[in-house]
Amino acid sequence: MKIAAIVVRLLLAAMYLFASVPYFLKIMPGEMPAMTTDQTTFMTGVTASVYLMPLIKGTELVSGILLLIGRTAPLGALLIFPVTLNIFLYHAFLGPQQLPMVAAMLILNVFLFYAYRQKYLPIVTG
Repeated sequence: MKIAAIVVRLLLAAMYLFASVPYFLKIMPGEMPAMTTDQTTFMTGVTASVYLMPLIKGTELVSGILLLIGRTAPLGALLIFPVTLNIFLYHAFLGPQQLPMVAAMLILNVFLFYAYRQKYLPIVTG
C-alpha cells in the first residue's frame, strides 16, 4: 500500500506539474483540440474572469509540488481535489472525449485520500 501511494502521488504530481508549468512559462504544448460550443462558452467565462485561470493553475502548481514532497502529500491531495473534481465534471458534461483519463485522475486522488486517511481523521473527529 505504501509503494502504491508513492507511485500514485508521483503520477498525480507529474500530471499537475506538466499542466501548470507551461501555463506560467507561456509555453504552448501544441495544437489545442477543437472545442464544442458549450466548451468554448465555458472557457470564455473562465478566461473573462481574469483571476480564475491563474488561480487554478497556481493551485495545480502548488499541489503538484506538495505531492512531490512526501510529508506534505496529504495537504497536496486535499488542495487539488476541488480542481480534479471540476475537471472531471467539465469532461463529464461538456467534453466526454477525455473522460477515461480524467476519471483515472479522480480515482487516483480518492485513492490518496484513502491512503492518507489517518492524517485526515483529526479533521473530522472531535
